[in-house]
Amino acid sequence: MSKLGKFFKGAGSSKSRAAPSPQEALARLRETEEMLGKKQEYLESRIQRELSLARKHGTQNKRAALQALKRKKRFEKQLAQIDGTLSTIEFQREALENSHTNTEVLRNMGLAAKAMKAVHENMDLNKIDDLMQEITEQQDIAQEISEAFSQRVGFADGFDEDELMAELEELEQEELNKKMTNIRLPSVPSSSLPAQPERMPERMPSRMPGRMPGMSSTAHRSRAASSRRAEEDDDDIKKLSAWAT
Repeated sequence: MSKLGKFFKGAGSSKSRAAPSPQEALARLRETEEMLGKKQEYLESRIQRELSLARKHGTQNKRAALQALKRKKRFEKQLAQIDGTLSTIEFQREALENSHTNTEVLRNMGLAAKAMKAVHENMDLNKIDDLMQEITEQQDIAQEISEAFSQRVGFADGFDEDELMAELEELEQEELNKKMTNIRLPSVPSSSLPAQPERMPERMPSRMPGRMPGMSSTAHRSRAASSRRAEEDDDDIKKLSAWAT
């Protein structure tokens, strides 16, 4: 058995060491990645230095130039191995992170399932159906009550509408009569209206004998005043008639 196999066999047979947690393993992998990254930088700098030495010696010292190239090749081989190791560690780290995430998700889902089961233990489907039926019945009763309140109350169905309207018209007429009695009507003029003068013929004499000048203008003013009083009386009568209707 190879030494590498003996090493892994001895490590696996040890029961005293407990398995590390995912967080610890991830921390170790990140430390290893950081260490290999620094080793990469060192090898790259050594490769550049050996290459510079090979160019320096060139044809003058072929032996020293060949030794520098051999060292460069060894460093390049180590650098390639480190690149492969980093790829493997990176893949392992991502796999461990995914496994840890899946484990946490599964654990949380299990806790949620247990909590839901504990909640449902206190529930009975038959009780839920009875409760929903009771809620529906109470909603129907509330709807009927609302409709009953919104209906018109028929307290006045025993009265005659025509009789009530006739009584109302009588009350309005009485009120109208009272208002008309309080209205002061204009007094009727005691003097008789002046007689309308006869129409004079088209050809009139220049002046009638014995008639005083200014007689026609006085009669015209009296006739105009009488006409205005008559029009005012007509207006008052029309207003009273309109108010009474």
